[in-house]
Amino acid sequence: MLKRKSYATTDRSPQKPAGFLQRVRQRLNKGDSWLTRDIADFVPGGQIDEAVMEELETRLLLADVGVDATREIIDVLNQRVVRNELKDLDALLAALEESLFEILVPCEQALSIPKGAGPFTILVVGVNGAGKTTTIGKLARRLTDDGYRVMLAAGDTFRAAATEQLQVWGERNNVPVIAQNPGADPAAVIFDAMAAARARGIDVLLADTAGRLQSQSHLMEELKKIRRVMRKADEGAPQETLLILDAGLGQNAISQARQFDEAIGVSGLIVTKLDGTAKGGIVVALARTMALPLRFIGIGESAEDLGPFDAKTFARTLVAGPGENR
Repeated sequence: MLKRKSYATTDRSPQKPAGFLQRVRQRLNKGDSWLTRDIADFVPGGQIDEAVMEELETRLLLADVGVDATREIIDVLNQRVVRNELKDLDALLAALEESLFEILVPCEQALSIPKGAGPFTILVVGVNGAGKTTTIGKLARRLTDDGYRVMLAAGDTFRAAATEQLQVWGERNNVPVIAQNPGADPAAVIFDAMAAARARGIDVLLADTAGRLQSQSHLMEELKKIRRVMRKADEGAPQETLLILDAGLGQNAISQARQFDEAIGVSGLIVTKLDGTAKGGIVVALARTMALPLRFIGIGESAEDLGPFDAKTFARTLVAGPGENR
């Protein structure tokens, strides 16, 4: 019997989380906080006034925090200003971090894989370029490191390169990959993979799918077909449907999340490419608008750059930047 570890938010040991969380702080924004950089210039004599709050509101909106989340944050801060609770810049920044944390923390729900459940099937969906196949490879590495027997299903049959890429990850992680010829029915590939996983005593099956825009109704219908076929093999499948979102998409990420959720039901998110040009605000917008569990975040190309979402660290980084110890 394998010893399996649950992805509880309090258990960070498998991936040396302190190192990952430190890299989050180093790579997100790659510099000073976009929220608070030079904000002291807008605090004449240390007083928090209307001009300061307007500047902060503008920065939140420009960083894709979104109208709803920005309004909620600014309203809370203004109320505290009226109550004379925010007397200086440090107090304002602490209150801002607290407001961000309160929006983010409900989404800090780690992926939990129960023991002895047979193949726990994870269907991975998203648009082209979001990083689905690479994320599957990283997740396979993480799960095998935690003692799970993992299998990959090459359900993106439209791109031969996607199957090849998945096979490379399979070889790298020493996990089997079930694939068929290019153009094969994706639902059939995943159905066969589920049978193979059951026969081989696999713990977790990660199923790739072709990238599609949320506006491509015929491709969204194909995802529905995949889900129906999976349920013929296992009425509880997929046990997890993960949507991969590119942090650089801004508010379009919310539209994607809504439409994928409406089409097939999304049980968790992975936000990738937070080490790029994205400022991280879209994570706040997603938390406020969708309230879906954020299972993991990606901050780079290596397998170690996929890690669990930590609301406290994320809020602190948005406010303080990587070089400050708030």
